[in-house]
Amino acid sequence: MALKLKGSVLKTVLIWIGIGAHLVSWGQIKKQFSVEKDEVCNKVNLSLKAKTGNCFIRPSQSSDFLNIYSNQDLEQYSHSFSNEIKGTTSMIKLALEQESQRGVGKKISYQVFGSDDRPSEKFWKVYLTVNTPYSLNLDYGLGNANIDLSGLSVEKLKINTGSADVNITYGTGIENKVTMDTFFIKVDMGTVNAQHINMAKSKVVVANVGFGNMYLDFSDKPTTSNHIIGSVGAGNLTIQLPDDEVPVVVKINDSWLCSLNLSKSLKKVGNNKFANASYSKNAKNALNFDLDVSMGKIIFKDSN
Repeated sequence: MALKLKGSVLKTVLIWIGIGAHLVSWGQIKKQFSVEKDEVCNKVNLSLKAKTGNCFIRPSQSSDFLNIYSNQDLEQYSHSFSNEIKGTTSMIKLALEQESQRGVGKKISYQVFGSDDRPSEKFWKVYLTVNTPYSLNLDYGLGNANIDLSGLSVEKLKINTGSADVNITYGTGIENKVTMDTFFIKVDMGTVNAQHINMAKSKVVVANVGFGNMYLDFSDKPTTSNHIIGSVGAGNLTIQLPDDEVPVVVKINDSWLCSLNLSKSLKKVGNNKFANASYSKNAKNALNFDLDVSMGKIIFKDSN
């Protein structure tokens, strides 16, 4: 006799079948590392290095300084982990490396020729508390990194990427709770996509591009003046500007081997110096760019 299911029951069954299929595909997600809140500490210095794989960073309402989940078992990858208290700062160091590494050659082969050696679906999910200030030092080799800094208190941010593709954003639209001292990004052969940088409330932004690509989004109206220092080797740097009412001044040290594509709003006001109509010497909340480019390309885009 055939079994007939009502619509709501059938829907529930299908949902659980879907969840089961998801778990079979991705593996069971388990907590791998955790650092509980220590009342002695009022700051966290986190150094995270991921040589391969996919890494996600998200804000959390938990009071724990750090929680990391993965769809791998602990014995499936090599790692080093330490937590040391210095004064009132928790010094956390974590290095992660999957045993099955994909070299740069294999990554290029997959992207260009469509090799069957597909990127790993294994991941780490990193959760940081919104209740404690951080200094973050993030280092990525191969793979992908997605960093959501919404509502966190980040005093310093340093990101290095070799051939990884890194996305930085403020997904929920909540800006940094404290003024950031330095927002530092360095890309070698990978790609960096940094959205809503003005939400970081950083005094200084440092952007270094080797052979890779970097996109910096300054489309939000800044609440403080920003000094942006950038250098481009043989790669590409694209900068999204805010509305015309935000003062912008650009100084570029270029060479005959480079390529510059300035937006219509930027007019030449001096030797290798450009500014928009809103800029004046004493302008408040201005964006000040000091850029150096040798063989690469710099593109400025006006807001739509």
